[in-house]
Amino acid sequence: MSCPVVLITGQLLTDAVWQPLIDAWPGRDIILADNRHDDSIAGFADWLLAAAPPEFDLIAHAMGGFVAFEVMRRAPGRVRRLVLIATLASADGPAQTARRQGYIDLVESGRFDQVVEERIPILFPEHRRSDERFLGIARQMAADTGAETFLRQQRAIMARADSRPALKDIKVPTLLLRGAGDGITTDAQQQEMLAAIPGARLETIAGAGHLPTIEAPEIVVPMLAAFLDG
Repeated sequence: MSCPVVLITGQLLTDAVWQPLIDAWPGRDIILADNRHDDSIAGFADWLLAAAPPEFDLIAHAMGGFVAFEVMRRAPGRVRRLVLIATLASADGPAQTARRQGYIDLVESGRFDQVVEERIPILFPEHRRSDERFLGIARQMAADTGAETFLRQQRAIMARADSRPALKDIKVPTLLLRGAGDGITTDAQQQEMLAAIPGARLETIAGAGHLPTIEAPEIVVPMLAAFLDG
């Protein structure tokens, strides 16, 4: 019997990120972790650990990766295998903080709908930015998230700890996965985590951006299944 799998995704994203996995894995015990009802990374980790079984595999995407690092600090013995998709371990620098403050300004001026439009060029590589299917998914996830939840997520992200010092303490098999066209994370950030997490493996998905589970499920889903099954 396979180990239960906990899935947690990121800011302005919903469980739609995981639909290709859910559709492909009807026999797996899947728990969808909450990324909506708190305003701190520690709080999101509390929600996740309360909902998770005693031992589980953890697949974390984007902001979910920040939560995963907190889970690994608090309860490393409960995680059997770890997948980090389109995430990074460092805290924000000045450029990221300025970008996030710009999003907050849009929301506070009543222009929440513009936030996802601002993000499209960094969510998707250039060849996908006119693809109405992918744009529709991104816009629907943003609408389903809503302004208040987005602001809570933003506060959590901006106050997060720098997780790089603790990467060396992650002792479970770890897979790093990034779309080559991701405009939010960089290859250098992946290489930094790869070097710091003992035994980690990095896979880069050509042609995909920040949402590789949706953009390239035919590659990502079997890759994740093979990793979880050892």
